[in-house]
Amino acid sequence: MNRLWRLILPIKLAHVAFTPPIIQSFVEQRFTLEEYLSNGYFRLIIYKIDMTIQQLKYIIALDTHRHFIKAAESCFVAQSTLTQQVKKLEEEIALVLFDRSRYPLKVTPMGKQFINKARVILKEIEELKALVNSEKDQMEGTFTLGIIPTLCPYLLARFIDDFMKSNPTTKLVIEELQTERIIELLKYGQLDLGILATPVENDDIIETPLFYEPFLVYANIENELLKQKFIHPKNLRSEGLWILKQGHCFRNHTLNICALDTTENQQAFELEAGSIETLKNIINTVSGYTLIPELSYNKHIDSNNVIRFDSPQPVREISIVSHKHFSKVKLIDELRKSILNNIPDSFTKNTNFKRINWR
Repeated sequence: MNRLWRLILPIKLAHVAFTPPIIQSFVEQRFTLEEYLSNGYFRLIIYKIDMTIQQLKYIIALDTHRHFIKAAESCFVAQSTLTQQVKKLEEEIALVLFDRSRYPLKVTPMGKQFINKARVILKEIEELKALVNSEKDQMEGTFTLGIIPTLCPYLLARFIDDFMKSNPTTKLVIEELQTERIIELLKYGQLDLGILATPVENDDIIETPLFYEPFLVYANIENELLKQKFIHPKNLRSEGLWILKQGHCFRNHTLNICALDTTENQQAFELEAGSIETLKNIINTVSGYTLIPELSYNKHIDSNNVIRFDSPQPVREISIVSHKHFSKVKLIDELRKSILNNIPDSFTKNTNFKRINWR
């Protein structure tokens, strides 16, 4: 048995139902390697995978919905059409992408790798279309935007009305997402843009800086910290500090500013909140202090609970982020313009600050 035969035979034994026809005939008819080479079939054995862009769209839809009917509806085709095309693709590539014995449908380990690559390919195809059609300057359509939870409630209300009035043909689908999730979705083409704290230190992500948001100390009205005019990070202690739970980059910002070790005082870290407003309510009701981003500061409610840092003020850099292949440059420009028109001037004009990284 020649070497090529030995390579193909295990495929035949392990995946009988999914062996491409040209390879199956090679094994069953026992043609010699020389006969295949002399007739030009060797090229067919290697390249006989006739997948289509539509098939890739079908498997991505099936991966997203994990249900044949829902996936077919999302592609505006009959279930039978989607089912047949997915099966045909599996036969072509000699690989089972979905475990149909599980409910809901489960992607096989190799199927996950294949589908992730398919997402990247389709994303690049869309970018090629955009390039050909000069879509960089077009704003019409629906776009997805992820914003981190410590920013979304405070920034969104400031700019969204202005943006939508200036861009009536653009629809934004906005979701609160943590930083790592935004980066993941950008990578696989499931999110168009994100707004979060940077730098993220990822070669696949392009960062467009917007502004530098100062951190403030928010304390119970009886806390000794409020007796000072300004505060320095070295004067902060772990006792009484409330922080956000794991997964929030703002948690890391807080710990980096305070230069604290979470093992220093376990009591201070036993209750971890999920939002800035929860932290404020706990502090007002119980005691202690936390750090808040300035956009979350409400002068009508919080003025007696807040103290600023000494210069240079610690700040977080806020940026629009996109995948490196994202082509809608005008969308980023228009979004940036609306945001900068609706935030305090000091966020962009103050140069005496210290940027705090969260990684």
